[in-house]
Amino acid sequence: MFRFQIFISFSIKNMPPKIDIRYKSFILALGISLVNILVVSGVYLWISSNFSNVTTLNLKPQESAPLTPEQMCQKYPGIGRELEPSKTEPTSEENVLFKTPLGPELLSLPAKPLPLIHSLAKSAKVPVMMYHDILPKKQVFFDVTVKELEEHFELIKSEQMTPISLNQLIAHLRTGSPLPSKPILLTFDDGYGGHYEYVYPLMKKYGYPAVFSIYTSNIGINTGRSHVSWEQLKTMVADPLVTISGHSQTHPPDLTKLSDEQLSKELVESKKLLEENLGKPIHYFTYPAGKSDARVREQVAKAGYLAALSMNDKDEMFAGESEDLLIIGRFGQSRLKEVIPSSWGGSLLPECGLDFTSSIRKEKKIVDNIPIILISGGKPSTIHADSRYQVQDIIKSTEAVAAVDGAFFSLKNLKSNVMIGPILTEQGKKFTPGYRGENPKLANRPLVLIGDKVVKFIPFDPDKHNTLEGIQTELNSVNDAFVAAAWLVKDGQPQETKTFGKLYGFDAMRFRAFWGINQAGQPTIGVSTGNIDAVSLGKILAKAGLQEAVMLDSGASTSLVYEGKSLVRYVPRAVPHVVALFPPIVSTAKK
Repeated sequence: MFRFQIFISFSIKNMPPKIDIRYKSFILALGISLVNILVVSGVYLWISSNFSNVTTLNLKPQESAPLTPEQMCQKYPGIGRELEPSKTEPTSEENVLFKTPLGPELLSLPAKPLPLIHSLAKSAKVPVMMYHDILPKKQVFFDVTVKELEEHFELIKSEQMTPISLNQLIAHLRTGSPLPSKPILLTFDDGYGGHYEYVYPLMKKYGYPAVFSIYTSNIGINTGRSHVSWEQLKTMVADPLVTISGHSQTHPPDLTKLSDEQLSKELVESKKLLEENLGKPIHYFTYPAGKSDARVREQVAKAGYLAALSMNDKDEMFAGESEDLLIIGRFGQSRLKEVIPSSWGGSLLPECGLDFTSSIRKEKKIVDNIPIILISGGKPSTIHADSRYQVQDIIKSTEAVAAVDGAFFSLKNLKSNVMIGPILTEQGKKFTPGYRGENPKLANRPLVLIGDKVVKFIPFDPDKHNTLEGIQTELNSVNDAFVAAAWLVKDGQPQETKTFGKLYGFDAMRFRAFWGINQAGQPTIGVSTGNIDAVSLGKILAKAGLQEAVMLDSGASTSLVYEGKSLVRYVPRAVPHVVALFPPIVSTAKK
């Protein structure tokens, strides 16, 4: 290369004098350019030949791959209900991504194909509340005054409920992702002027998201009742608290009566008009008067809507109880107080273990003509009293919200607190071994072990499990332990007659007490308020959603207390031991 440069310089120097100096300069510049090209090419060839296996450098930041539920639970064991869709717009993809305040990683959850609802979401209880016009003074019975609406908002706040967006609800229904402990969705139909004048300011004051269902022919029309204008809608839709849902073009009283052509116009033209004027895609639809059938729902999906809100005064339901995403049930606003106690955001990620973070809720059910009471949620623990008392008296000086009578005890005297089998209570500080002469009779009965975030039900071994050390080998973090009467449900399956062996009275008809873990991973206590044998009770509890359930002291001892009040119609026998549900563990998520 250096020789080539010398050659060019020599050639120019020995050119005849008569050659123009500009031509000589051009030759020199051309030669230098050729030299530079050859140098760069040589360097490139040398790098290529010596580093051919090196990946091309990419200066663009690389996003980390989303985590699976197993990876997320392993990285953040304290993950709870802080999941939110990572995108502001809903998706129809096979997987939905969620963000969490615990870290920068995204969680990927598989989603059911549209319009199906995930099985975990079906067990949740998310009320979708329906409002119409909001006015200073009512004109018809279903109107709500401004004062009443603010009272509703205050009630939601005082009950520690969390209003969610429709996008959050749809992501939950498709994936089974956990919502806040007590979720609620607020919806306002028909695009009245009061929605902008009164509702929107209250939403901003409380920070509550809401859905507004708009039919386009009345936008800006104020004959009769006032309606929102396009400018007002543009202001609202720019706020992330607001979701706009299509509500047809002219609000027909019954979409099922329309021809295919008329139906298409109501669904497609209104969607197109909203999107063109608001500059945002419209993903949801709300049926006028709640009327739809299979043909209408098919056309809703064909028009590009991902989900649709319905209403049926005779069959109101929680969102997860809906047939699918194209007919999501709602409650009229007048039932707000009624549905609040049942609100529940569904189970935590199953891969993260049991759920001790859910609020405690009571539920009465009739299964196979047998009435039962279930109380689920919170954190389980046991109390071993110094004598025998009514259950409400045992827990009255504690923070326990609910309790059921517990393990079997000696009946030798009226005040005896001597238990049958070993007992561990007081957060693992008080261990009392069982009587060695009786322990062999308890062999293979369920030994209940309760830890900070774990519950185990294992066969009792009289030789191994009558010491604290022996119990700790089964669960190092154990805080509570006792021997229950028998398995009623094991791994989701009701137990057969043969599994009860020689247990006295298992086939008798009597009131029964039980406790266990439901399919959502929550501690559950309860009683039958009708007489039933143990085998039949196991079948009922499996149908009621118990994954594990064991029988407690029953018959005359059967007792269940909730918020200080007994839930049985008689005065039960006093007992020395209870299984109690304490307020839920507060999430450790960073704020």
